[in-house]
Amino acid sequence: MSEDERRIRALITRWADAVHRGDLEAVLADHAEDLRLYYVTPPHEGLRGLAAYRALWPPFFAWQAQGALFEIDVLDVASGPEVAFAHALLRCGTPEELAERPTLRLRLTFGLRKRRGRWVITHEHHSFPHD
Repeated sequence: MSEDERRIRALITRWADAVHRGDLEAVLADHAEDLRLYYVTPPHEGLRGLAAYRALWPPFFAWQAQGALFEIDVLDVASGPEVAFAHALLRCGTPEELAERPTLRLRLTFGLRKRRGRWVITHEHHSFPHD
């Protein structure tokens, strides 16, 4: 595994831990101002920019505070000198939801760019499979 891949894995792990803790500033820390996000809920054309990304988290944190999990199950990273992609599967749900559907995973895709020597997330896609 390359040093860039290690750094990206650490970045995504920090992000997931911050989401689980409900730490908004840490969730935003490694994202580009011009981020593009495709999310589980509408709008279907996605969100653009860090302000829109910031606004979607408080309702999620409120739901998660009811005891939901948000933890990485699988994380794969591929990186080049300036661009990288990561794909992850996460356990995301309340204990009851995960007991009812134990194989359900939230699918995440991250697009990253190296800017001024630092990896930042420029694209994020969250989805659940439809049965």
